[in-house]
Amino acid sequence: MKYLLWTARILFGLVFIFSGFVKVIDPLGSAYKFQDYFLAFETPWLFPTALPLSILMSSLELVIGVAVLMGLKMRYSAWGALLFMGFFTPLTLYIALTDPVPDCGCFGDAIIISNWDTFYKNVFILAAAILVFVYRKKIRPLWSETKDWYLVGATSLMVVGLSFYCLAYLPIIDFRPWKVGNDIREKLTPTEEVADTYLIFENQETGETSEYPVNDYPWDDPEWSALWTYKDQRREVTQPFIEAPITNFYIEDEFGFDLTEPILYEEDYQFMVVAYNLETTRAKTFVRKINPLALEAENHGYPFFVLTGASFENIDAFRHEYQTPYPFYQSDAIALKTIIRSNPGLLLLKDGVVIAKWPHRRIPTFNQISKEYLN
Repeated sequence: MKYLLWTARILFGLVFIFSGFVKVIDPLGSAYKFQDYFLAFETPWLFPTALPLSILMSSLELVIGVAVLMGLKMRYSAWGALLFMGFFTPLTLYIALTDPVPDCGCFGDAIIISNWDTFYKNVFILAAAILVFVYRKKIRPLWSETKDWYLVGATSLMVVGLSFYCLAYLPIIDFRPWKVGNDIREKLTPTEEVADTYLIFENQETGETSEYPVNDYPWDDPEWSALWTYKDQRREVTQPFIEAPITNFYIEDEFGFDLTEPILYEEDYQFMVVAYNLETTRAKTFVRKINPLALEAENHGYPFFVLTGASFENIDAFRHEYQTPYPFYQSDAIALKTIIRSNPGLLLLKDGVVIAKWPHRRIPTFNQISKEYLN
C-alpha cells in the first residue's frame, strides 16, 4: 500500500502541476476557453468572470498538485484534490457525451486531447485522488509540518504572481503555432494522407483471392487475365491526414482581396500589429508607440500593417480618431487571439517566419528593433 500510495501521489501531483502550470502562464488562453464554454452552455452573461476564474482555477490546480506531491497540509489538500476531481470528472463525461467544444482545454495549448480522452484521463486521476484522500493521515510532509503553511503560502504567491506577470506581458512559454521561430507557411499547410492501395482479384476456377499493389499486377498477361477477375480493393494508410495547426487565418483588404500569401512570402522584414478588437484595444498605445514606430519603419522601407477582426466601418472610425496612416486588414478575430495574447501586440516577420513578438507594454522603438534584428 505504501508504494501504491506513492504512485497515486506522484501521478496526481505531476498531472496537476503540469496541467496547472501550462494554464497559469497563459491566463488569457484559459479565459477564452471559459468563454467558449459559456457560449456553449448559453450563459454569455458569465463572460466577465472568465479571466478571474482562469487565474483562480489554474493557480488552485497547481498548488494542490504541489501540496499532494510534497505531502503538505494533507487535511486540506486531500479534500481539495477530491473535490476538484469529483466536480470535473462528471463534467468531462457530460462534455464527452454532448461535445459542446472540440477541446476541453485541460492542458491548455500544450497538449490537445479529445473530450473522451480527457474523461478517461480524469477517471485515473480521480482514482488517485480517492486513494490519497482515504490514506491522507498516513502521508507525512517531505519538509516540516510546522513550516507547511510557509511553503504553501510561498507557492501560492509565486503561482498567482506568475499568472499576473504573463497576463501583463506574454506567456513565458509559447505553445501556440505563432511562437517565435515558426514558419507560418508550414503551419498553414496540412499533412496529406499517404496510403498504399491494393487490388483484390479472385481466381474463377479455384475461388481463391490474391492481392496486388495497384501499380504492380499482371494486367498485361492474357493467361492471368483469363483466370482472375477484380473483386475489391484495400487501402493501407501509412500516413494519416493531419489538419494544419493554423486553419482559420487569412488577411483580407477592404476590397475583399486575399493578401495572405503575398504577405507571408514577403522576403524582407515586415511589422504586423495585431488588434483583434478595436473597441477594447489600448488606443493610447497606437498614439504613443505604434504610430511613431510605423513612421520610422515605412521611412526605412519596411511594410507596416494592422490585422483586426473589426468591421471596415469601425476601422475607418478608429483610423480617423487616432491618426493611423498605415493599412488595416481584416482577419478572423479568434485566430488573432491565438497569435499574441495582447491587444494590441506587435510581431516582426521575415519570409513567413516569426522573428519576434512584443506585448503592448513592451513595444520597442524602431532604433531598438533595428539594432537587435534588422541587420
